[in-house]
Amino acid sequence: MKTKKVNLAGKFGARYGRGIKKKIISIEQSSHDTYVCPECNRKSIRRVAAGIWQCRKCNVKIAGGAYGLTTSSTEMMEKVFARKKE
Repeated sequence: MKTKKVNLAGKFGARYGRGIKKKIISIEQSSHDTYVCPECNRKSIRRVAAGIWQCRKCNVKIAGGAYGLTTSSTEMMEKVFARKKE
């Protein structure tokens, strides 16, 4: 159930508090988003399961984060490798 005030965390009702619900909202929004495919460059990658992402157009499966396509450690490593190439 989705409510106007707490969005996707409305399913928890009056339980758990506002702070935890904010974290749940951000996690669930990132897991339901679509991302840009590195193969076909279309915004069509969706989450299949925890850590598994699949493009709807070209059917490429990618291993990523549980709730988002990339993790913070992956982004950090990409920045390090980009600096070494320069």
